[in-house]
Amino acid sequence: MSELADLSQREVQIAQAYAGGQTYQSIADTLCIAPSTVRTHLATIYRKLEVSSKLELATRLKGEGPEPRSPSELAMVVSELALSLEEAISREKALSEVLRIISAAQGDLDEVVPLILSYALELCDAEFGILFEYKQDGRFLADHAVGIPILFRNWLDSQGVFSVSTGTGLGRMNEQRAVINIIDVKSEAIYQTDDPLRYATADLGGARSFVAIPMLAGNTLVGAFTIYRQTVRPFSDESTRLAQLFAAQSVIALENARMIKAIQQATP
Repeated sequence: MSELADLSQREVQIAQAYAGGQTYQSIADTLCIAPSTVRTHLATIYRKLEVSSKLELATRLKGEGPEPRSPSELAMVVSELALSLEEAISREKALSEVLRIISAAQGDLDEVVPLILSYALELCDAEFGILFEYKQDGRFLADHAVGIPILFRNWLDSQGVFSVSTGTGLGRMNEQRAVINIIDVKSEAIYQTDDPLRYATADLGGARSFVAIPMLAGNTLVGAFTIYRQTVRPFSDESTRLAQLFAAQSVIALENARMIKAIQQATP
């Protein structure tokens, strides 16, 4: 088809896959390339075909002509694509750096976890984050934190290992083994009760929007990766996916630490 004449074979593959509903990640997995590379190709494809959305791309691939665009509209499209590519590259670099840190830290969680949390906060535009270690039977320990307000930090330290109610974000995450994304911690009914964790989160921590990611080693819950915003700005699906990636890296760090500790204890 004439619309594909200016595209390379790889660009044709990516254009058809993306227009057909595949995600960056699924295309990357199929073609054995990085998601950021998929974005780079799509930026080129959009420019060559003069489209600015998946719908327009699908239309062009069916042989229909492009809609006329003004220079300002084309400039806006290029700017949006450039920003998306920049963000994707930043995410990939951050994850690569986290994996490097995990490898180099030799099981030192005090070095690794704060860096992972810091990257997550930066890329998800959140104010503070906590990694909770799961202690079984609905009990958690706030093991590591970054950016946490001092009053909330002091409260968590005073609690040590504590139980959570089923109405809290951690409690729901524990029961469902699923991501819990709370738009506003003060708008939920549990805030009107005397639940200590919700009070501390909202009033001592100043948290409003909050997401909790279950940290799973196989089917076993090992912890919770949580990030908080201090204004009502719900976490998007993209931010939640990013948080899940960082939670997965934290599980790797925890498992590495446990493995190294076991080896050290077994060594005479």
